[in-house]
Amino acid sequence: MQANTIDLDIKEIRSQFPILDQEVNGKKLIYFDNAATSQTAKAVVDSLIEFYEKDHANIHRGIHTLAERSTKAFEETRERVHQFINSAEKEEIIFTKGTTESINLVASSWSAKFLKKDDEILISQLEHHSNIVPWQLAAERVGAKIKVIPINKKGEIDLDKYKELVNEKTVLVAVNYVSNSLGTINPVKAIIDVAKSVNAITMIDCAQASPHVKIDVQDLSCDFLALSSHKMYGPTGVGVLYGRRELLESIPPYQGGGEMIKDVSFVGTTYNDIPYKFEAGTPNIGEVIAFKYAMDFIDNLGHEAIAAHEHELLTYATEKLNQIPGFIPVGTAENKASVISFLLDNVHPYDLGQLLDARGIAVRTGHHCTQPLMDFLEIDGTVRASFAVYNTKEEIDTFCDALASIVKKFS
Repeated sequence: MQANTIDLDIKEIRSQFPILDQEVNGKKLIYFDNAATSQTAKAVVDSLIEFYEKDHANIHRGIHTLAERSTKAFEETRERVHQFINSAEKEEIIFTKGTTESINLVASSWSAKFLKKDDEILISQLEHHSNIVPWQLAAERVGAKIKVIPINKKGEIDLDKYKELVNEKTVLVAVNYVSNSLGTINPVKAIIDVAKSVNAITMIDCAQASPHVKIDVQDLSCDFLALSSHKMYGPTGVGVLYGRRELLESIPPYQGGGEMIKDVSFVGTTYNDIPYKFEAGTPNIGEVIAFKYAMDFIDNLGHEAIAAHEHELLTYATEKLNQIPGFIPVGTAENKASVISFLLDNVHPYDLGQLLDARGIAVRTGHHCTQPLMDFLEIDGTVRASFAVYNTKEEIDTFCDALASIVKKFS
């Protein structure tokens, strides 16, 4: 049963993240770089330790006890992801190294089968480089075209202009659910519906959405969807690609090697069934197993409760930051996740990041792997503060006090 917002005990939640209980540069750590990677829940770390101390063995290939235990635990995580995103079946869940590899898998395998000269792929101005470059590579191979869905100055996708771009040549639409740079929550269901009107395939980047938004792939009716464990309080090196069965069965493997085959001979090879057809070689077994506990952590709190707490932090921080002289918000969408990108007059973002680090405050500075977005906004980059369920208003107070102090020094 999911918790209500009022039931969230932030002190108890923070106790599940020992890394937060430390000093950095003589100050208590304040971690506001969650959009880059969230901290790892203790249950996840404990699972990793248990695997490497007790169950470490390769999966799907051995009949001894350790191999069977590790295989069972690995496949339990697949079942858990299937439940977490409500796929039609667990075989539609493929494990990768992360969202980047998931997108590259589709850009390589799907395009090899279906992408043709003069076909059009639509991506938005909000995309991370990992949802731009793979499609550019795919388009270059066959002479297809990339078209860009525009946004307004608030950082919101222009749905009317998007609808004008979609036509009979549109074969794929790739967008993120939540912008990593601005926090914009995109109307992906409407975007998918428009794409379906011309039978275009949809690829949804959920790297930023997965810890904040309840994902239901059947409700979205998307064709492909990608996410990363390390954005969800889990380990690094683990990602998920969801794909509809008929699509996964229709496209060629992404990599060749062990596990993805049925039979191999020097005259030919037959491929394994999905999902194993796309899981060549030995995966990050312990990390995949531990990922299950990250999803448990999220579900035990409840997406609604997490979202409510994070929205409260976002609202509180926005109000306080707007009172700081020279504060310039970047990305003011009506519908936002808990991300604030900003600039300060007379202070370069890199300098600001270092000055905050000296006070034990971790933020991200730069273009956030969204250079085309920064070009559109006519800036080099921003400072980004991103909040997770374990963050507090007290931390925001300290953060704002530090910014006010920095402003005084530069004024």
